[in-house]
Amino acid sequence: MPLPFLSDSDLLVARPPKGHYTRMLFWLDEQIWGHRVYPQTPWLMFLECLTVAEYFFREGSLLQEPDSYPALVYQPRRRMRLRNILWNNELIKSLEDEKLDSNTTWNKWLDWMKENAMHVTDTDFSYLKGRFERFSDFAFLVGMLRDASVESESNKRWTSRFLFPFGANAIYEDQDLKGDRDFNNFTRTGELLYLMLCRSAAADSLRPYLHDFLKGDNEWNQLLTVLEREPEKGDEERKHSYLPYKQHPCFDALGQDWLNLFQLGLPNFDVLNHLVTLGAFHVLLYQLHVAAEWTGKAEPLTFLCEVVAPKKTLVREVSIINFQENNGLSGDAVQAYITRIQQSDAWQQALQLLTPADVFDGCQQVLQKEIWWDDAADYDRSHDPDELLDYLREKAQVRHQQHAGEVHRTLGRLIGLVSRRGTNKYRYAPTDGLLKTLIFANVPHRMELKEFFQVLYSRYGLVFSEREASLVIAEEEYDPKPFAANAARLESRLNSLGLLRRLSDGCAYVINPNGQSSQGHA
Repeated sequence: MPLPFLSDSDLLVARPPKGHYTRMLFWLDEQIWGHRVYPQTPWLMFLECLTVAEYFFREGSLLQEPDSYPALVYQPRRRMRLRNILWNNELIKSLEDEKLDSNTTWNKWLDWMKENAMHVTDTDFSYLKGRFERFSDFAFLVGMLRDASVESESNKRWTSRFLFPFGANAIYEDQDLKGDRDFNNFTRTGELLYLMLCRSAAADSLRPYLHDFLKGDNEWNQLLTVLEREPEKGDEERKHSYLPYKQHPCFDALGQDWLNLFQLGLPNFDVLNHLVTLGAFHVLLYQLHVAAEWTGKAEPLTFLCEVVAPKKTLVREVSIINFQENNGLSGDAVQAYITRIQQSDAWQQALQLLTPADVFDGCQQVLQKEIWWDDAADYDRSHDPDELLDYLREKAQVRHQQHAGEVHRTLGRLIGLVSRRGTNKYRYAPTDGLLKTLIFANVPHRMELKEFFQVLYSRYGLVFSEREASLVIAEEEYDPKPFAANAARLESRLNSLGLLRRLSDGCAYVINPNGQSSQGHA
């Protein structure tokens, strides 16, 4: 799908006004993928997505996007009273150890909170005393909820500690120690994930499932209301996220996978880990597919996957090469974008101006218009347009590698697609957890193993067996035996996980233990 460049199209969303982004050197990666694709951890990406979804759930417009820019304006919950109780409250444990009577303990704790609670307009927490029979009951509930934290090892400050998302009452945005919005944990990639869901073909079908999840008809979500007064409305608007494309096959694939997972009806909160994994996986796929489109890559995007063997195999070698090629795609897309500026009518017209000074000024004006590069004060090379572009290429590549250039490797590793196990180089070697998630999302009840391989290839570009490998490896370089052995190892692995059975007819079937029997998959 070729993407139009610097022109109006039914495919493209109008880019936001320039003045919205005052701390940005130039607007380049963002025009390719949006504002912004960063290597955020999968759970934090999911939680950030939920802060957006929770607001539109409250407003009655979940997964319904306005037709005009700005596409995403929302007011997330801060829930600072709840967060003070759970995370800014080390005194509870020491008071419990003192073994004082309940009334004395309550008074000491309430006095401490009055002096130490932060970022709340009222530090009176005495309403809690009437909601619990004993202080020990309150302390027990707090302890249980603290144990249900997400990413607890990586987030040390109390304003960046997150509850497991039991429902809307457990969802809030990241804050710094001053009580302001922070982008270290919530990088805005979760906002793009929400927009991808809004623009997917499955949005209407997905809405009731996400609505029921956010409603949180469970005891854990209800318990959180005991700890809070009426939560603050959140009067600060969050805005300026930008996803350039109104539609994309990656959006549809994401929405369909989430819908398939919800339709399994998994017990309790078992579906969430799979939603988290596939949310991050589809952001990775989106970035790579868009990069491939911008660079004009003719071959399909593929991931040659090794099922880890005791010894090094040909599959591992080609997987390493495949990873390196894919890992360079996003940087190539940045360079391709700059090349298209160089080839644009505006740039060519600037080159035709009368004097060298006019030519250089004209080229600078093109860059100011197209990528908002106003601050070129540190440019100290000659006023040659080619040198100016070379300088931009260097700056753009450095900037890209600091953030968006890390998405493929980082997300791939965190979701269990990418590994260095057994070698010092990255390659594709899916974990048991990722394989299980892919089965849950793609196998209605059971599926013949060869069909499963074909589904993974057609939907995601994942290659395990000799049949799919023959489609993507040049004939003169292709050897079917290592891939046949690779497929056999995957069969054995799935069998050990209880996700595959070989029946008397000689066929191996991948099993989704949570799937529903249906005609054709009985």
